[in-house]
Amino acid sequence: MRSSEVAAAAGVNLQTLRYYERRGLLDEPSRTLGGHRIYPDDAVTTLRVIKAAQRLGFTLAEVSDLLDTARHRHRRGEGAGLQARAREKLADVEAKLADLTVIAETLRAAVAAGCEDLETCAGNPDCPIPFPEIAP
Repeated sequence: MRSSEVAAAAGVNLQTLRYYERRGLLDEPSRTLGGHRIYPDDAVTTLRVIKAAQRLGFTLAEVSDLLDTARHRHRRGEGAGLQARAREKLADVEAKLADLTVIAETLRAAVAAGCEDLETCAGNPDCPIPFPEIAP
């Protein structure tokens, strides 16, 4: 498949395709006599896997490592596979959710308290937004 066909099938643009190739996420494709890149059909699957992993919160470095581990199964070890990485990512996401829950509750309380601006709110001891370092 040509670059444009692979990109369209995977739902990415050509710059993304080339970037992933430079980063080593995709193997360098063969070329036609005219110099056009020709990708194997499984390149579309790889691109879709990369995008799905990113939507799950994995960085490109993490995705690269996971793909490399899958390609070289002899390197499997503690923490190298998807199960271990997914557990780590889940713990990170749950910690962020806990932080976001506190932020949401504080903002709801600020709205309910009628805070109009940060300076007024900072000077009000009843304001739920903590400003201990700038409060009088």
